[in-house]
Amino acid sequence: MKLSYSSYGWKCVLGAEFFYVACLLYSNFLAGKNHELHRSLFELLPFFSWTGPGYLTGGIYFFVLAWIFACYYVWMFNSSLVKR
Repeated sequence: MKLSYSSYGWKCVLGAEFFYVACLLYSNFLAGKNHELHRSLFELLPFFSWTGPGYLTGGIYFFVLAWIFACYYVWMFNSSLVKR
């Protein structure tokens, strides 16, 4: 059975965006050096900042990365199926 690019892609996007929002919310519960480390890790994302447009930029970045991962994974899975 082959995987569908669109179905798997949107599932990866949903998971990635959920993970992104969960990590943003989690940073509010940290204190001290843990909070500083968490914030600095997010700033490794290109064009990310702790403002409204920065959150949107991070969301778009996760969206694009999820689609890249999904396309690669589906291609690898579908091409590895043995035809008899």
